[in-house]
Amino acid sequence: MQRKRVACVPRKGAGDAPRLLQRSMRPLPIIILLSLLLCSLASCLSDEDVSTSPDDRLYFSADSVAFDTIVSGMPTGTVRLTAYNPTDKTIALPSVYLEGGAGSVFKVNVDGTPLAGGSATDFEVMGKDSIIIYLFANTPQLDTDEPVRHEDRLVFQTGGGAVQKVKLTATGQSVINLPSTPITDDRTLDAARPYRIKDSLVVAEGATLTLPAGARLYFHGEARLIVYGTLLVLGTLDKPVVMRGDRFENMFEGQPYDRVPGQWGGVTLKAQSYGNYINYLDLHSSKTGLTLEAGDDLTREKLVMENSILHNATNNCLTATMANIYVGNCQITNAGGNCVELHGGDNTFAHCTIARFYPFTGGYGVALDFSNCLGEQRTPLERLDFINCIVTGNKDDDIMGNHSAYTEDAFEYRFFNCLLNTPPYEDERLVDCLWDGDGRTSADRAAGFEPAFDDAQLIYKFNLSPTSRALNKANAELSALTYPEDRLGKNRLADEAPDMGCYERQAGEQ
Repeated sequence: MQRKRVACVPRKGAGDAPRLLQRSMRPLPIIILLSLLLCSLASCLSDEDVSTSPDDRLYFSADSVAFDTIVSGMPTGTVRLTAYNPTDKTIALPSVYLEGGAGSVFKVNVDGTPLAGGSATDFEVMGKDSIIIYLFANTPQLDTDEPVRHEDRLVFQTGGGAVQKVKLTATGQSVINLPSTPITDDRTLDAARPYRIKDSLVVAEGATLTLPAGARLYFHGEARLIVYGTLLVLGTLDKPVVMRGDRFENMFEGQPYDRVPGQWGGVTLKAQSYGNYINYLDLHSSKTGLTLEAGDDLTREKLVMENSILHNATNNCLTATMANIYVGNCQITNAGGNCVELHGGDNTFAHCTIARFYPFTGGYGVALDFSNCLGEQRTPLERLDFINCIVTGNKDDDIMGNHSAYTEDAFEYRFFNCLLNTPPYEDERLVDCLWDGDGRTSADRAAGFEPAFDDAQLIYKFNLSPTSRALNKANAELSALTYPEDRLGKNRLADEAPDMGCYERQAGEQ
């Protein structure tokens, strides 16, 4: 009998597994094994590594966050808060929330997660690690003139049962938003509530804008005050008129935007504008300060400015071209360009402090620059008188006079009893003047003012120090004729002799 052929079936011994099975049994890549091992370890250790003790708490970089006074309706800049875990174990945060809930004026993001509706859940801070919290405020516009304080608390509940809170405060100031429609009739603004100018505010020719004592104008970005008509600023010592930017938050910790130049455009008095009067104005941190454009009648008074401050401009603080101006008891300080730049005209300055200690790099100017030309334009300098003034700064020479090639054009200037930072020289147009650049350094000149300049915080005061060369060196007769009281109301004539500049240091003053 013929035997059937039977297919041979291999035994399934070691090394004899089907090909698919053999492939699945190859060694796993090392990275997958490590991942599985770590996951296994984490699952085994997680319960032991998460703290259940109420004594294990977070440490915060600040126990409170304050936004101070801000413009209502405008979100602030963002503030960063750090929460540290100083323990070796993970601190679980089952809940983080605002006590004020969804209606809070504060907005918070914790470790990348926003507190939607004012709360969020399930956070962890690993041992010896930290998380970042970002906060900002947006206070509502309310029908009130007074600032309104808002307060809340950011609450952290730990897995161990501890409750930790960070206090949040912000003071909102409601403002009147001025439209960009030009002012075409005489108008007096109200001092009860600040005004916010988002686009430039324009005063048409023939109209007068009056700013009463205590008026506050907050300008946004590139916004300016442009005057074709007339501007009357009627501030007082106790209630100055303030023009500044509308940003109240900090650029970074401890540095408000308000101390940084270039926060808004500035003020321009156009060629058609005459009869302007400014008293106790505080104009600061703009791009171009106060600019007076050339008119067609030098006999008409364009500006009288008294007891005012022009401070901290990106370019010039005060620029005047072919204008008839009188400036008295004023502080004009810290410009990236020139503190005062004059092209021709009829100009008088009495008891002014003009000082350029601009702290930023890129500044190109001096304290005083005057000429009888503007490029190729002829601008005869009919009169430039400085009486009992300080003109100084951190340059080797802070006074520049440019007499054009048109020698027949007027170039008339005189300095009476002034402290001048320029190399000493003899000239009949300089009467009883002192020199602030005679072998003195910038630090020496800065030491003439107190308190000491704070370049880090951008805080500058220009009261005279006990070492100032300007003490008791002003002409008393000229003080009596111009300003017997200084910008702050101190009697100049009570001492043996008045001081130069706009601030009087009285005997025995500390």
